[in-house]
Amino acid sequence: MNEYENAIEIKGLTKKYDGFTLDNVSFNVPKGGIMGFIGQNGAGKTTTINAMLNIVRKDEGEIKLLGLDSEKDEYEAKKQIAAVFDELPFDDRLNAIAMDKILREIFEEWSTDTFFGYMDRFALPRRKKFGKFSKGMKMKLQIAAALSHNAKLLIMDESTTGLDPVVRNEILDIFLEYLQNEENTILMSSHITSDLDKIADCVTFIDKGKVLVSGYKDDILDSHGILKCTKDDYKDIAPEDIVSARLSDFGAEIMVSDRAECSRKYSGAVIDPATLEDIMIYYVNRGKKEWR
Repeated sequence: MNEYENAIEIKGLTKKYDGFTLDNVSFNVPKGGIMGFIGQNGAGKTTTINAMLNIVRKDEGEIKLLGLDSEKDEYEAKKQIAAVFDELPFDDRLNAIAMDKILREIFEEWSTDTFFGYMDRFALPRRKKFGKFSKGMKMKLQIAAALSHNAKLLIMDESTTGLDPVVRNEILDIFLEYLQNEENTILMSSHITSDLDKIADCVTFIDKGKVLVSGYKDDILDSHGILKCTKDDYKDIAPEDIVSARLSDFGAEIMVSDRAECSRKYSGAVIDPATLEDIMIYYVNRGKKEWR
């Protein structure tokens, strides 16, 4: 049995396109948890996932999935991985009965009982063609298939985007059930941070092809804060303490990355907790330093 601490290890991953570079991306996803992979559309999330799955060839770097090299051991690794994409990868003319027959041939550990168990739980019809499914139904179908072949790693690419909140909650509950088995791990890319606020253990934040922050979610949320002050007091805040600052006619809201240190340094200042969404917005605007 292949033993590993991290379900995903990415070191120095680089992929150059005309007009976009995935630039020396490195992060680890510990086994048994859920990593939120966040960033704006076009930040490099899908390119990273496609490189992990060898859908695109990386230019440089190392990728290990479940302790296996993503290229040399691709076949062995992919048997234990399930990926769920924004668009349904199955033919519109198929129905669930036909798909079960196909996937039974592909995956050694495919379970028809598990698959139809999820289909029933999601109230999905067995004979209806996928072309007649709504977006939410298509997403549930992909998840039912993903969780029916004993995969140890589930990779989700923007897959809760466009779903209503009730369906999203239902899906998040199923992910938490999947993680009851401590051998299982999820990487979930999204620009909807509220989902990840609820369930992620770790977070990696990517912007313009570079990783800006990666680590345990609680550590990241604990260390960051939003310091609120008047415009006059803003002039006294040291530039190295500022991620970026949102200025208005009434004052300044400043993202700081070391909340404890700033509480000591600026003892009178109010420093509010930051959400993942705040962190994403302030880091995206870090090039401007000041914005409105």
